[in-house]
Amino acid sequence: MAELIITEKPKAAQRIAEALADGKTIKKGEKGVYFYEVTHGNKDIIVGCAVGHLFGLAEKEKKRGMSYPVFDVEWKPTYETTKSAAFSKKYYDMLKKISKGATDFVVACDLDVEGEVIGYNILRYICKQKDAKRMKFSTLTKEDLVEAYEKISPHIEWGMAHAGETRHYLDWYYGINLSRALTGAIKKAGIFKILSIGRVQGPALRIIVQREKEIKVFKPQPFWQIQLDGDAKNGKIVAMHEKDKFWDKKEADAIYAKTKGKNGTVAEVKKDDYQQQPPYPFDLTTLQTEAYRCFGAPPKTTLEIAQELYTAGLISYPRTSSQQLPPAIGYSKIIAGLSQQQEYSELTKRLMNNALKPNNGKKTDPAHPAIYPTGVKPKNLDKRSFKIYDLVTRRFLSTFADAATRETMTIKVDVNGEIFVAAGTRTKVKGWHDFYGTYARFKDEELPAITKGETVITKKLELLARETKPPARFNQASIIKELERRNLGTKATRAEIIDTLYKRNYVTGRAIEATDLGIKIVETLGKYSPEIIDEELTRHFEIEMEEIQDDKKKGAEVLEEAKTVLVKILDVFKKKEKRIGEELIEATKESETKENTIGPCPACGKGTLMMKRGKFGRFIACGTYPECKATFKLPSNGLVKNTGKACETCRHPMITVIRSAKKPQDVCINTECPSKVSAEAKRQISEGENKPCTKCGKGKMVVRRSVYGSFLGCNGFPKCRNIIKVQG
Repeated sequence: MAELIITEKPKAAQRIAEALADGKTIKKGEKGVYFYEVTHGNKDIIVGCAVGHLFGLAEKEKKRGMSYPVFDVEWKPTYETTKSAAFSKKYYDMLKKISKGATDFVVACDLDVEGEVIGYNILRYICKQKDAKRMKFSTLTKEDLVEAYEKISPHIEWGMAHAGETRHYLDWYYGINLSRALTGAIKKAGIFKILSIGRVQGPALRIIVQREKEIKVFKPQPFWQIQLDGDAKNGKIVAMHEKDKFWDKKEADAIYAKTKGKNGTVAEVKKDDYQQQPPYPFDLTTLQTEAYRCFGAPPKTTLEIAQELYTAGLISYPRTSSQQLPPAIGYSKIIAGLSQQQEYSELTKRLMNNALKPNNGKKTDPAHPAIYPTGVKPKNLDKRSFKIYDLVTRRFLSTFADAATRETMTIKVDVNGEIFVAAGTRTKVKGWHDFYGTYARFKDEELPAITKGETVITKKLELLARETKPPARFNQASIIKELERRNLGTKATRAEIIDTLYKRNYVTGRAIEATDLGIKIVETLGKYSPEIIDEELTRHFEIEMEEIQDDKKKGAEVLEEAKTVLVKILDVFKKKEKRIGEELIEATKESETKENTIGPCPACGKGTLMMKRGKFGRFIACGTYPECKATFKLPSNGLVKNTGKACETCRHPMITVIRSAKKPQDVCINTECPSKVSAEAKRQISEGENKPCTKCGKGKMVVRRSVYGSFLGCNGFPKCRNIIKVQG
């Protein structure tokens, strides 16, 4: 009889099987779902996989309409409850089949609360087991997997399993009941629109709306600065009056008059060196914020790519809160592996003679260390994936490097009794900057060599009128950092929460701006049911779930408390349901109009182009139809947003297309726009047009156009979907 190892993803199953196999790895399966049979020592092992969550919470008995509250839920296979998860049935069936021949069971899912819930549900509902052994690892390298198997734990991580299961129940209770309450309220007011709110989603939206309101009520305050542009013996100096900001213009005018036309004398020259320590190793949040800073990558995309790099065995587990690299990971072994990669060979040589000690941060994670490269050489990484891999690798190397030495220089210039200050900073010794490469962006402002008593000739003196600026909007990286600071959500869910706010049209833009709908939801809930958006309540439950994981509290106790709180919230909500719906309905209509407005119609010059939906999908049409029959194609997938800008080439409106795991793309809606077809593209079209289709052999390749540009497609569409992209 065999031992069954259960993994979270197919790639992990393959890597574990190959790592543990003493001999040949036998791959079996059907319908694209595979398991592996190997021998390890005197054991026969079967390695099978899930594909993420195979079970989700659902009502025991589905009720019609939007009735609430609902607490009578149970775990059900996702293929039964969600159409998009129908593919998971194949994995469910395969695990059920191979579990029948197993006598021992091992959970080898990702070591976090989600991975433990996935494994626990498979154990009890498919394998019919109460417990299992547990493999614990942070990388999918052969060495680490073999060690994890040799040091296998006798039980699953019950703290994680109970905390994870409680979180699922808690999020379901809040998400479904509150979303039904909102949707039901607006339905009673006269329209049907799905609105959602959740346990963390509500407080997150409130934080963004609060910032938006601060910006809108902000009143700029005028101030003045006096800037001196001067020539010294060895170069130019730009200095500001030492007071910096003058809030009284009369005072600024008086000093300006006193110093205008006067040369200065150097009153003081001060230089100070300081040691700039290497950065801390990456936890997930700092990886996401740094990837956003360096590449503009959305946090959700960064996590998806990091997860792929992990399953490929190239980096350690990314969903970690730790900023510490323990010696147990084998610093020398990893650096030796990286030395075989051309990009890092010179850098690793500089570390090999050093005592390897990383500049660890304070944040820890009981399950995983900080994110680090394994030393395994990547193969065939696409450009996006390599960027994240390179960032992780250079960050890792930087943490072992020497501190950088930076010099600050301050020059004080006396102009007729008034002091002007020039300051500059330069890097004297690069240290870890060399290792971090282009990601170490520090501006050097070097001042000329100058001595006390030297004359500075005034070339220009300016009285600058300025205004204070409102607080900056959050971006996708800074809002995740803010949620972490406030202990809202988890490292693994924060990016998904922000993504949901975009999908619901509660927020928009790269610099996150709350929409009218998002603002109105927060205002209305704040007025009638403030507990829904109360971050203190959310944070309270986050702390309790940590206590469940530490076996200081029981999940049932937390859920009973949550039910009591939620029933009170919903009772109050129901009494004010009509007023809530009426206040939301106008904002919803305004939001939909704004969301679907693309811009002025270039065909008639009178109407407004609106996004519409027909039986063949989305399209853009003039609002004066049938007087103006102008229409424009839209991509079949992705979120489409109006940019408010016109194409520089043809003056048609521009739209932003946001597709999953891809950078948002601004495109002109005019498929005939000259900017979309280069000379090279025209040549390729000319050579390929009217040629037989290489796929079906029956049709011919004809020119087709989309908002992304021209391409060749088979005229047998939709029976033949062959297309040839045109490069140019």
